Amino acid sequence: MSYDRARVVAESRATLARHARTFDLAGWFLPAERLDEAAVVYAFCRLVDDAVDLAQAPGEGLAAIEAIEAELAGAAAARPLVACYRDLLAGWGVPLQVARELIAGVRADAGPVALPDDAALLRYCYQVAGTVGLMMCGVIGARDPQASPFALDLGIAMQLTNIARDVAEDAARGRVYLPANRLDFAGTSTEALLAGTAGREAVAGVVLDVLALAERYYASAEAGMRFIPWRTRLAIVVASRVYRAIGLRLRRRGGDALAGRTVVPALEKALWTGAALLAFVRGAIRPPREPHDPKLHRFIADLPGADAGTRRSARVTRGGRVLELVREVF
Repeated sequence: MSYDRARVVAESRATLARHARTFDLAGWFLPAERLDEAAVVYAFCRLVDDAVDLAQAPGEGLAAIEAIEAELAGAAAARPLVACYRDLLAGWGVPLQVARELIAGVRADAGPVALPDDAALLRYCYQVAGTVGLMMCGVIGARDPQASPFALDLGIAMQLTNIARDVAEDAARGRVYLPANRLDFAGTSTEALLAGTAGREAVAGVVLDVLALAERYYASAEAGMRFIPWRTRLAIVVASRVYRAIGLRLRRRGGDALAGRTVVPALEKALWTGAALLAFVRGAIRPPREPHDPKLHRFIADLPGADAGTRRSARVTRGGRVLELVREVF
C-alpha cells in the first residue's frame, strides 16, 4: 500500500507537539529527519494508547487494538500511519514482536488493572515503555546490541515515574499500578485506593519506593548513553533529565501523589536542560564504562532486548517477591 509519507510525518509532528511536551523539548536537539521518525513512533504509540483510553466501552477499545494488530501483521490494509511505522521498524531491523509487546501492555489497560507485585509492575513497564526505548534505538541510530538493555531501562524508568505521578488519575479509571503487595505492606490495599479511602501516608510510602526503583533504572540508562551517536545523544540526555525531574519533585513533596498531579515548571525544565548539557559534555570527556546490571532484567529476561546475561537463570514468578526486591534495590 502506498501512502504520503510527508503527510504522515506532518500529522505525527502535530501530535507530538500537542501531547508530548517533554519529548517535544528534547526534539529541539534532534536532526530534522530523526525528529520526523521519532514523531511517527510517538504517533503510533499514541494511536495504540488512545484506542483503549478513548474507547466508550472496553469491547470497543479491544476491537480497535485488534484492528491495529491486523494492519501490522499485513492481514488488513494498513492506514498510512501504521504502514509508515511498520516500514520504519523494518528499516531499523526492529522486530514486530516489540510492537506486539507494546500492544499487549496497552490491551491490559482495557479492563480493571491491579498488579500483584514488582514482577508484574516491571513487565508492564517493559511492554508500554521499554519497547519504546527499543524503537528509539532505531530513531537515534544506536545499532550496537549492547545499547538495547540500557534503552529498556530508560523506558522503564520513565514509566515508573508516570505511575508514581498518576496514582490518583489512574485509580479514577479503575487502574492501580502500585504493586498490591507493597500496598499491603504499607497498611493499605488496591481496593482502598480504588475506593478513595487509602491513607495518603501509606500510598506516599509506596510511591517513594517506586520512585527509588525508577532512580536505579535512570542511573543504568545514564551509563548506556555512550552507545548513542553524538548527533542524537543530547536529545535523549535532555529527555531523561527533564522527565526524571518529575519524580524528584514528587519526592520533595514526600511522595504525596494524591495531593494532585506533579508538574515541573518551565524554569525548572530549563535548569534541567542546562544540567543535561553539562552531563553531555562530562560524558564526552569521561564516558562511563559500567556494564549493564543483569539483575535489573530478572523479571523481563524472556522479552526482546533484555540483558542476555539474565536469561540463563531468571525466574518470573508471582507473589512473595517484594521483600526480596527491596533488599536487592535499596
